[in-house]
Amino acid sequence: ADVCMLVLLFGFGLEEKYNAYTGKRKCEAPVDKVTSVLVKDTEKIISLTSEVDALKVPDNNQVLAYWLSNSAMLLKLLQHTFTSAAIPASRGCMGGDVVSSLEIQMQVDAKCPATLFKQQLIGFLEKMYITIRENLKIEVFSLLRLCTQAPQAQENNVPQQDLTGHWESIVERLSSYLNLMKANNTPPFLVRKLITQIFFFINLQLLNSILLSDDCCYFVNGEYVEAGLAKLKQWCIEATDEYVGSAWDELSHIRQAAGFLQAIIQKQEMTLDKITRELCPVLSIRQLYRISALYFDDIYDMSSVSSDVISSMMIRLIDDLTDGVRSDFLLEDDLSNPFTVEDLSKSTEQGDVNDIDTLALIHENPSFSFLLTCGEGSSS
Repeated sequence: ADVCMLVLLFGFGLEEKYNAYTGKRKCEAPVDKVTSVLVKDTEKIISLTSEVDALKVPDNNQVLAYWLSNSAMLLKLLQHTFTSAAIPASRGCMGGDVVSSLEIQMQVDAKCPATLFKQQLIGFLEKMYITIRENLKIEVFSLLRLCTQAPQAQENNVPQQDLTGHWESIVERLSSYLNLMKANNTPPFLVRKLITQIFFFINLQLLNSILLSDDCCYFVNGEYVEAGLAKLKQWCIEATDEYVGSAWDELSHIRQAAGFLQAIIQKQEMTLDKITRELCPVLSIRQLYRISALYFDDIYDMSSVSSDVISSMMIRLIDDLTDGVRSDFLLEDDLSNPFTVEDLSKSTEQGDVNDIDTLALIHENPSFSFLLTCGEGSSS
């Protein structure tokens, strides 16, 4: 269990854990003393978790990101270290040599205190992630309300270049959080999960606003929303797939809705089959019917899709009701935790420790000097 205690040590920087363990193992009852150490760690995690609610303001995102990154790394190390059955170690504590914790691949039997500690650490990590996610949602939501209806530039004397200013503000928020995650060395795996969920949140907020509003379903608004989405696409390209993953795909509903608002101008060429198969395969019949029913355009003096298409939509809606198909047209937010410990453990990202002078760091921090001699007298 030397490896287990070393991992815990690196996670919290308290050498007493290791000293307590190595000193106790020479006594007759090492289990009791190791248990007390782990119980104290568990209590500390519980205390930190209970304090997270007080950090739900943007000014504390730096603190949240720091703990998210460190708890993720510690949990990943624990996941690779613990196993349900002990595997005999082929090496001593550290053989008198300094070995990076990332290089230690031995696994040890995870007893009850260590398992409890791990469970509390998982809860702590999830709390950090969810709090950061909700903070970003709050900031983005205040701007999304201004992105669902195109400003009337001529009536309000709004300069053309300022028409997408609200979208630029959303991009700035996304960049701010991304840079914060990078600065704290947050695993890209977690960053991708965060950005993906935020993009789905943007998707549902924009689509639901259009479906519920009487004055959003017109041609110019489709152009306005599509122009804003283009800025998000450009941001994804600049942020790279390493950090955004498939986030752009989460905007499929609003992208297709914006395209539909612009395509209605070609209503004579439209059939329901073309709409559902080519133009808007993700949108449900009820969502398409809602947009078509609300559509108006005083500027271009255009009506909605043809009456034949509307009739076909109504027939499909009746068929769906008869077959018991769910008819809700609003999207629902995903409040779940989008990853598991196994997902985090299997993520390929690993910190680069090749340029770290481990010996120099230990000499600079006397409290870790025991690592230089931990193999002496403790291999019995």
